[in-house]
Amino acid sequence: MKLINRYIIRQMAVMAVYALLAFLALYSFFEVINEMGDVGKGGYTGGKMLQYLALNIPAHAYELMPLAVLIGGLIALSQLAAGSELTVIKASGMSTRKLLGILSQFGLIFALATVAVGEWAAPKASRYAENMKSSAISGKISTGSSGLWLKEQNHIINVREMLPDHTLTDIKIWSHNEHYQLTEALAAETAALNADGSWQLNKVSRSAIGAEQITAAREDSVRWPVSFDAALLDVLLVKPDQMSVSALWTYIRHLESNKQQTQAYQIAFWRKIMYPVAAWVMALVAFAFTPQNTRHGNMGLKLFGGICLGLAFHFAGRLFGFTSQLYGIPPFLAGILPTLIFALWAVYLIRKQEKR
Repeated sequence: MKLINRYIIRQMAVMAVYALLAFLALYSFFEVINEMGDVGKGGYTGGKMLQYLALNIPAHAYELMPLAVLIGGLIALSQLAAGSELTVIKASGMSTRKLLGILSQFGLIFALATVAVGEWAAPKASRYAENMKSSAISGKISTGSSGLWLKEQNHIINVREMLPDHTLTDIKIWSHNEHYQLTEALAAETAALNADGSWQLNKVSRSAIGAEQITAAREDSVRWPVSFDAALLDVLLVKPDQMSVSALWTYIRHLESNKQQTQAYQIAFWRKIMYPVAAWVMALVAFAFTPQNTRHGNMGLKLFGGICLGLAFHFAGRLFGFTSQLYGIPPFLAGILPTLIFALWAVYLIRKQEKR
């Protein structure tokens, strides 16, 4: 039986990888079309665009993993059924429960892969991709572990982060003269973006550095004019889909302490929790939609239905996220309902097959 187990898992895994690669190629094609409009802006060349697309592949792979498991499992199991291999395997003494155990092992492999990609590879690669693109287009932006660094005329500006309402936090500004001698150091706890593009700094500490002395002062509010596009700061706006579970949890607590809206991040948090489970559930859905008897000629129809079901699941998560924010559905329910519904449906279809 161990040989049969490895054979089934290998067949399904190979098809799932093929399906994932096909979807990634399709996504990359559409992204090339979308990015062509930005090529030529600043230092954003064709090579930079390809680098940007390559860095976004882990994020796309994470999003498509359950869909690849479903379609790969469907194709592999349908091939086994078409060649009567599935019938022979059952006739050799393998029960449906044992077969579901094999499918669970296959789903678990891709669930672990989903965790690895979603927690480590995708967040880091996506963040680096956005930073690289913004740096290439603007020509004067650089990022690091301490936030965003900008060079504005005779000022060097550091912004730690930007909250969802576009409030800047922990701003530091150093000014120098034409001889690059430091003339002023300024620190502000927060800053708001004004309609005219300037910043309204709040709770400001500034130190004027003279030839012989340093003069310190504190001000409640200071208007600071800037000439660069405020859109450059979007690199600091943390996107929920690009964050790991641990980062989301930390960021949610941070937003709550700053009395900011957290619903979008809570939905993303629960979706991240359930996404590896979804990869496992899709293996069961694949079995539920696999025709057990090929004599009725329904294999192609069931395969098409399973693919449509996978696409429905792929977009259901986003739909539940939007409806949750519109109608006040608890983020926990919005995050788990798509996976739970598909799991219950798979169990129902499998039990229905067994009663025939």
